[in-house]
Amino acid sequence: MNTAKYLYPYWGSEQYNPKVFLDLVISNSFDGIEINMPNDTVFKTAFYYSINSVRQVNPNFICGLQQVFGVKKETSQDYLAKVLKHLEGMVHYQPNFINSHTGKDHYSFSDNCKIIDEIEEFSIKHHIPVYHEIHRGRFTFHSTNTLKYLEVFPNLKFVGDLSHWCVVSESMLQDQENVVNKVIPKIHHIHARVGFEQSPQVNNPFVPEWDAYLNQFMQWWQNIIDYHTPYRVMTITPEFGPFPYMPQTPLTKTPLANQHELNLEMKNYLKSHLI
Repeated sequence: MNTAKYLYPYWGSEQYNPKVFLDLVISNSFDGIEINMPNDTVFKTAFYYSINSVRQVNPNFICGLQQVFGVKKETSQDYLAKVLKHLEGMVHYQPNFINSHTGKDHYSFSDNCKIIDEIEEFSIKHHIPVYHEIHRGRFTFHSTNTLKYLEVFPNLKFVGDLSHWCVVSESMLQDQENVVNKVIPKIHHIHARVGFEQSPQVNNPFVPEWDAYLNQFMQWWQNIIDYHTPYRVMTITPEFGPFPYMPQTPLTKTPLANQHELNLEMKNYLKSHLI
């Protein structure tokens, strides 16, 4: 049995206040949470007291915060100022790590390097690990493009969500094994969601038609675990999301699967299948 730690995503649970959400997480035997904090003062205050209450009972409870912004027309300088302000606001919560959606795919290489450099300086200053998520729209949007940044910043740490590279390349990366292998040592946190060539999320990874895709992602995740096992305990967030990641039926807008149940099943599946 693997010794990974499993986090539950707040994404898709926005209807819950912090205490209810944390109770849900704990009652389903997760080891922590990953959350993009709502821009709501009441929520933030309640979250601070709720997460500290949980830590008093379980000091090993993991809190991963996210730095994620929606699309906005802005200069790279304005973007960076906004991100740094947001990151500084996270220090108060003493996160175990921050998942940063860093830069933009259309910013220049030099502008993205400036953004990365400042975020890395924040990480060093506050002794908070920052993991840059592999994601469409960010500096990590493309596989070989990401390697260029590693040449400048060889100590970068990533959140591994390879579903995004599958979509960008319209492939299961079968012709990019060398790139994936170069990035695996940099992946310090996994988003366990199964995607395919046209979407970052299949409707249900546990039905027969998606067997080959589930098996491919399991192999990637196992390879990541195998590399890092001697050095650290890997954290994993089963991260099946709501619409628009979750397909839905026309007109009724009924989800084709239950997001919460998929994330619970994925945690249990990984616990029994990862070595």
